[in-house]
Amino acid sequence: MKVAIASDHAGFELKQELSQFVSRLGHNVFDLGAENEQPSDYPDFAAAVGEAIMSCGVERGILICGSGVGASVAANKMPGVRAATCHDTYSAHQGVEHDDMNVLVIGARVIGSALAHELTRSYLNARFDAGEERFVRRLNKVKTIEQNYMRTIEPRGISAFRDESGTRLFAERHGQFASPNHPAAKREGSGTRNGDNATVHEPK
Repeated sequence: MKVAIASDHAGFELKQELSQFVSRLGHNVFDLGAENEQPSDYPDFAAAVGEAIMSCGVERGILICGSGVGASVAANKMPGVRAATCHDTYSAHQGVEHDDMNVLVIGARVIGSALAHELTRSYLNARFDAGEERFVRRLNKVKTIEQNYMRTIEPRGISAFRDESGTRLFAERHGQFASPNHPAAKREGSGTRNGDNATVHEPK
């Protein structure tokens, strides 16, 4: 499974751990930052993971910030993203099985490493129970709310840059510019890049 993972500075250390852990579980991991523990903004990384799910074929996401709350709020602003902060293993798998959650959000300042590993394992092992009519019915109602209240837009490379310094996230690192009019594409003089700077952990 393709799994995108990202964090702000508060979750950086735990993200580094979980990236390797998810790879050892046999998944392809796309590390979308942060690159270090210098102060950074969680909405940028939530957008990176959200866009990876929306338009780049990534099936699951993991987001880490200090409490897990901010990243969850930000990620859920994106169409098709169903993110939840989970600090117990029941919620981590039940959220997928009943609600088709596709982004697990963790607070690095709330729980420790061992529990984070167990949450991640439970989340990635879970599958949506599409055979249960009530779960499908409820999910469709959630999707209807999304369609009614969120503008229908095409992904526009929102995650290409974290800030004005030009720190690149998913869109550029994986050659996924949405449009030749995107600022990043203009700066590089082309609509694509080869993604050489991507951090990808292959399964071991």
